[in-house]
Amino acid sequence: MMIVMKEGATEAQIAEVVERVESVGARAHVSRGEFVTVIGAVGSHDDEVAGLGLEDHPAVDRVVPILRPYKLASAQFRHGEPTVVEVEGRRIGGDHFAVIAGPCTVESRETMLEAARAMRDAGAHLLRGGAYKPRTSPYSFQGLGEAGLALLREAKEETGLPIVTEVMDVRDVERVVEVADVVQLGARNMQNYNLLTEVGRAGKPVLLKRGLAATLDELLMAAEYVLKEGNPNVILCERGIRTFESSYRFTLDIMAVPVLKELTHLPVIVDPSHAAGRRSLVEPLSLAAAAAGADGLIVEVHPNPDAAVCDGPQQLRAETFAEYLKRVEQAAELAGKVIQAGV
Repeated sequence: MMIVMKEGATEAQIAEVVERVESVGARAHVSRGEFVTVIGAVGSHDDEVAGLGLEDHPAVDRVVPILRPYKLASAQFRHGEPTVVEVEGRRIGGDHFAVIAGPCTVESRETMLEAARAMRDAGAHLLRGGAYKPRTSPYSFQGLGEAGLALLREAKEETGLPIVTEVMDVRDVERVVEVADVVQLGARNMQNYNLLTEVGRAGKPVLLKRGLAATLDELLMAAEYVLKEGNPNVILCERGIRTFESSYRFTLDIMAVPVLKELTHLPVIVDPSHAAGRRSLVEPLSLAAAAAGADGLIVEVHPNPDAAVCDGPQQLRAETFAEYLKRVEQAAELAGKVIQAGV
């Protein structure tokens, strides 16, 4: 249930409506827009909320049922206004386009700092790097863990780039959020509901990747787990899905970008690196995503991909990243996005 307050509703009136919603056991989530405040009543109490007669409250404009199974992630909840996630002055969503770039994994101090400097100099907005890595084989490199987090912290101190890194285990949430400015939940953890809940409670912006075989409704229901904990800053990421096609690693679902824009108010970015699996496809997929209206990209870039510990064939070369970024931003501008300056 969505309660749309009248323009000019006071804090006292909003608090009164919240109290009435919670009195029947529902959870109230307040979303303040530029002109209008919306209160989402979430839980299995729609009949009780409907029976409160809130339509007659002097500060309530209307009460609207949200028909989608995901309530807080629904486009209805924000009354058509997109969520913009701001990370240390960098904006993702709405009219803003941002690029998150860096190596697949934190390998060494020298490589991480070299990559961070290159991303800063080229104009990237945020820096990615995996301290913990989910790998198909248990014998593959699993990341440096806490040592990797320390290197990410050092990279931020030197370059000023906010950090995006993945958490894989509820036991690591606390140490990851001490370093990460955006906490990433990978495709294989999209439906790890305990982890989603704990990350939602941590309060940091969350980058949520679509699962390898997940529908868009399932992705949005996963986002709901974070949102219901009072964390409104969720960024959705399309990273390719598993289909019958075997000519490339995954099928990048470009159509997911405009469809998600219809279904949700949350920002939508694209990961062309993991979809492609090879360097030559990353730029075409990036251009397609930008032209389709994506709010940004998360892309893998390495100073020496041929020597990378993992995913070398799909990582862009740092020396060519600035030119790649320029072309991608031109495509985003054609789609109506505002290009923000780098650091």
